Amino acid sequence: MKSHNCLNAWLLLASTLLPAAAAPDAGLPGTKPLELEGDLSAQMLAGIDKFLLREIERAAAHRTNYWKRDFSSREAYEKSVAPNRERLRRLIGAVDEQLPVKALEFVATTAVSATLSEIGDFTVHAVRWPVFEGVYGEGLWLRPKGAITARVVVLPDADQPPEWLAVRLAENGCEVLIPTLIDRNDSWSGNEKLKRFTNQPHREWIYRQAFELGRHVIGYEVQKVLAAVDWFASQESAAGERKLPIAVTGYGEGGLLALYAAALDTRINAALVSGYFDARERVWAEPIYRNVVGLLREFGDAEIASLIAPRPLVIEHAEAPKIDGPPKPHDGRGGAAPGRIETPDFNSAAAEVLRARQLAGPFKDFITHVHGNEGRAIGPMSEQALLALLRKLGREVKALSGGPAPAAPDDPHRVRERQKRQVEELVQHTQRILRESERFRDNGFWKTIKAKNADEWAGAVKERQTNLWDDVLGRLPAASLPANARSRRIYDKEKWTGYDVVLDVWPDVFAWGVLLLPKDLKPGGRRPVVVCQHGLEGLPADTINDDPKASGYGAYKAFSARLAERGFIVFAPHNPYRGRDAFRGLQRKLNPLGKSLFSVILAQHDRILDWLSEQPFVDPKRIGFYGLSYGGKTAMRVPSLLDRYCLSICSADFNEWVTKNATVDSTYSYMFGGEYEIFEWDLGHTFNYAEMAACIAPRPFMVERGHDDGVAPDEWVAHEFARVRRFYNKLGIGDRAEIEFFNGPHTINGVGTFKFLHKHLNWPEAR
Repeated sequence: MKSHNCLNAWLLLASTLLPAAAAPDAGLPGTKPLELEGDLSAQMLAGIDKFLLREIERAAAHRTNYWKRDFSSREAYEKSVAPNRERLRRLIGAVDEQLPVKALEFVATTAVSATLSEIGDFTVHAVRWPVFEGVYGEGLWLRPKGAITARVVVLPDADQPPEWLAVRLAENGCEVLIPTLIDRNDSWSGNEKLKRFTNQPHREWIYRQAFELGRHVIGYEVQKVLAAVDWFASQESAAGERKLPIAVTGYGEGGLLALYAAALDTRINAALVSGYFDARERVWAEPIYRNVVGLLREFGDAEIASLIAPRPLVIEHAEAPKIDGPPKPHDGRGGAAPGRIETPDFNSAAAEVLRARQLAGPFKDFITHVHGNEGRAIGPMSEQALLALLRKLGREVKALSGGPAPAAPDDPHRVRERQKRQVEELVQHTQRILRESERFRDNGFWKTIKAKNADEWAGAVKERQTNLWDDVLGRLPAASLPANARSRRIYDKEKWTGYDVVLDVWPDVFAWGVLLLPKDLKPGGRRPVVVCQHGLEGLPADTINDDPKASGYGAYKAFSARLAERGFIVFAPHNPYRGRDAFRGLQRKLNPLGKSLFSVILAQHDRILDWLSEQPFVDPKRIGFYGLSYGGKTAMRVPSLLDRYCLSICSADFNEWVTKNATVDSTYSYMFGGEYEIFEWDLGHTFNYAEMAACIAPRPFMVERGHDDGVAPDEWVAHEFARVRRFYNKLGIGDRAEIEFFNGPHTINGVGTFKFLHKHLNWPEAR
């Protein structure tokens, strides 16, 4: 009935609307007047932001759906939360197979001894221990000269070398390993051979490249801690004595790692977390190296703490390391993501502790909250907190022995060189994973395809599309509101008329674009549509403006207007990748929900397709997609999942996408730029661009590529497209996959692609 009414309205007004110019305030038949004024792009971003803040609150309220706790016994509880523990391990990328730790290795040369101190009741040695091939944990080993009563991994904050920590635990009979953490300096965030550097903290430098490959700086360092626990666990106590307890303590970033490590490894008998514990719903405002995809669906700090129960956990409310952002841009270095660390509000932290107790049920006394009078911060690693930990380890001590003994010698050169080794080891490890990722995709994607022709693949591709949507990009619910289409005329050209169109998706979230209607439309006639997508920081108008002096003309060449002049109906949607950090902040809010910016974009395009398909002048089976740059990214992701797009053209973007994101050995890499939102979790082992194109098949697919396009070299583009061409040929539809190379930069060429549109949308070139 709705479509019928729209058709009647269209027929009644056709004589006045087409081909003559519409009245100044006229909108499209079947729509309401569009009354929104001002910057629709900024309003779109603001609305999405409101929606996402509500989604974060909703996710916290629904976390119980992921948990099936059994409190009937300690053993039953451990078994019931084991799936949650395993999911947390995967979320932080702690998935690499660890090497056995048979012994600690001394770090020494003929000029520098591994023994740093033998003063007092313990010795201090510089040591390392294997974690993965070519990757070591490295730091200090403090060994008491007398009887050892416990073994403890002590984790400083990221910007504090192991030498910073006090030695009170060693003075009181604990054997201590103090690992070095990747710090927040930017000394080695770059490539000397390329002369390319950034101001990304080392933690972000590792985070970016690892993220694309399903790894994380958090996961890497947790595994360094667990490798230390491996060694501790292998050390048998003296004959006839019980095995010694193992604990982990940490401050700041080390507190985060202590919490996660104790949650993952039940061999850790107790943990002390200082200067970190809090509600985590604002993790999107923290440094990006704390960004964990999907975290907030299942875990806040309280839920992670509940994985430690009933083992003891001491939370010390201490001043957190104050981080106002990354290193300031300097010497040509830039591109780091914003993010702050501040001391949690005591009431907020206390509420999270209370929540952890409630989640632990009968084991609620597992957690001890240490703080000063009236909630004041103390410590870090105060005597009160350390005593609480030792008592949880079975030590009946009323006070710590010894005094504020000096820490081990702090040699700046040794500290710097150790940090450099730690950064370079993780870079090389991640780059090895990158080099192996194509083989992984070959085995997991291509070699499992059984389809022999296009018809077979059209049925089989559904499972791959589901994996891409649910597991990689993230699926948000379908539109929850009626479209409530509103429009207004904004263009009146010789051959076409243009309208702003706004459609509701969710509360506060709308889709917006510009519809171009050729003036020679005939009532009852249905034509193909080309959806023309702008790129980064663009607007629909950029694809339409035919003034050669306009800022967007050089890239877009008014391709929307040119296609409308050829008789195509054109819809130029706005995608919310505009506003620099404003839109990148949306990605930061989406990631902890297990989503991405394309989760929103997909829902917006689905609504656009709903509306276009209902229009009496549109042939819903002939709606094609054509996007440039970030619009080309959209061309790889949206049509691969929304089958109502009957074809897709990727312009000025198609390339070896995983390499472009994760490599540190090419100037084309996003590792050196400010596009910190561009990285997608574990894409390297799931969907590169060839695999996304396979999800578009058997529908037609085309790449438009300028030889001088700085997005990637031709060799990357050709390498990745060869896999697409082969697949289409194997399905017997090689004529549906095309690539056009042309002499030109990052721009629309509009030659081969226009022919492609005319051919596959069945619209004559000459009319």
